[in-house]
Amino acid sequence: MDITSAVVTGAASGIGRAIATRLRSSGTRVVLADIDAAALAGVAAELGADAVQTDVSDAGAMAALAAAAPGVQLVCLNAGIVGRDLGAPWEVGAEDWAGVFAVNVGGVANGLRAFVPPMLATGRPGHILITASLAGLVTFPTGGAYAASKHAVVALAEQAALALADTPIGVTVLCPALVRTGMSAEGEDPEIVADEALAAVRAGTFAVLPDIWSDAITRRAGRLVSGAQPEPPAPA
Repeated sequence: MDITSAVVTGAASGIGRAIATRLRSSGTRVVLADIDAAALAGVAAELGADAVQTDVSDAGAMAALAAAAPGVQLVCLNAGIVGRDLGAPWEVGAEDWAGVFAVNVGGVANGLRAFVPPMLATGRPGHILITASLAGLVTFPTGGAYAASKHAVVALAEQAALALADTPIGVTVLCPALVRTGMSAEGEDPEIVADEALAAVRAGTFAVLPDIWSDAITRRAGRLVSGAQPEPPAPA
């Protein structure tokens, strides 16, 4: 798919910035969105892109973002937060549960609600790229609200893909392991992750995940089917 126009949320840093950079380098017209106005302005100036300060947890703000990008072809629902508490579920405060779900899950739901109907109305091919996480495909004993929220994001992506199966709008869900971003000082280069994500969009692939974790994902599914107790996942 030739991508001529795109929106990227969470574009001021990390994976979002890398995706926006790659898109701009290929000549794509990009509208950047982030809640951090100063960082967003800096990236927009660097890339020569339009920018709209956006709180993805606010449905009205996402509707305004969609209005600022009429006819967009690729929507990257990438914004996300980790939260303060990364322990077991009962160690996570109520405020953290609400805040993480509002951004990670609410941001995707708000984005789908704001962008999909106008994209369908054009009748033209388009694509939704949703950033989830490896934490949405395997389960660790800790991870706080972040892990549970990313499982919900994967489910949202699957729902969207199934609902859009007979339309010209495709869906890809990105499920990286650790990436060097504001969330982690360790992990894969975000530009490599961005390249993999955009290659999957162009190929029409649904899920992008690290190969070394595929066996752990398969084992998890097998234990669920058999009724066995869960086990901590490990890479191949």
